[in-house]
Amino acid sequence: MTRLTAKDFQPEVLQLFDRYVHGDISRRRFLDSAATLAGSAAAAAGLLAALNPQFAKAEQVAPGDARLQTRYQAFDSPQGNGTVRGYLAKPVGVTGKLPTVLVIHENRGLNPHIEDITRRLALDGFLAFAPDALYSVGGYPGDEDKARELFSKLDATKTLNDFLAAARALLAFPESTGRVGAVGFCYGGGVVNILATQVPELAAGVAFYGGQPPLQDVPRIKAPLLLHYAGVDERINAGWPKFEVALKAAGTRYDAFIYAGVQHGFNNDTTPRFDAEAAKLAWLRTALFLKRNLA
Repeated sequence: MTRLTAKDFQPEVLQLFDRYVHGDISRRRFLDSAATLAGSAAAAAGLLAALNPQFAKAEQVAPGDARLQTRYQAFDSPQGNGTVRGYLAKPVGVTGKLPTVLVIHENRGLNPHIEDITRRLALDGFLAFAPDALYSVGGYPGDEDKARELFSKLDATKTLNDFLAAARALLAFPESTGRVGAVGFCYGGGVVNILATQVPELAAGVAFYGGQPPLQDVPRIKAPLLLHYAGVDERINAGWPKFEVALKAAGTRYDAFIYAGVQHGFNNDTTPRFDAEAAKLAWLRTALFLKRNLA
């Protein structure tokens, strides 16, 4: 069966889906609007099913891969007033400490795709840890719609503080060298940009199509940044020009790439918005950037 790509969908449908997954419109409004474009309610439901993640089909590294050790790890979150719990992966056979990557998910919590990303990073030679922002409300519920609903009810300040606590805990984690970088996607990309302004010890930050931090905080960034943007992503890209001006004015080390013609979420290989060529190049750049800056 041929895999669907973004080219198989009307641009208007993709725009509707982007608004839906980011909470700007409800599921009902997506279906009603998509029905107008597609010609029927049944066709709209089919579009939504086709655009939703297919985790099992996209999995690259199995949870039980013999090359890895995985477990769930918890840290105290003093500022977040609770506990941060997430998924930790590292390569087997390593006796010493490892450079470490904090993996920050999209607005659905620690779903199977982010766990797979964490395992991929571990196979690249890192200790990788992915917190679940939904842990305080029971964890990822196994359903993307329910996950988005739960996520929208979180206290944004507490959630950010939990990620800050995870980053700081990894700096002193016994299995880590203390060289810690962060990789985030969509919502998580925006969190990486904010972490870079708040954690001066951060050694590297990689943001995939992430929102920009408060511009007045940019001079506080010490870590080199790698910024991946989708060419067809007006919502996120609108903030890039001013962010770039601020980065240059602050003398921040950064590399930024805009991948022409691809959609927001192009690295997520569980949905048709995935672009294999852009994702392969972005991941290669990411792995090299992390290895260079976390060594």
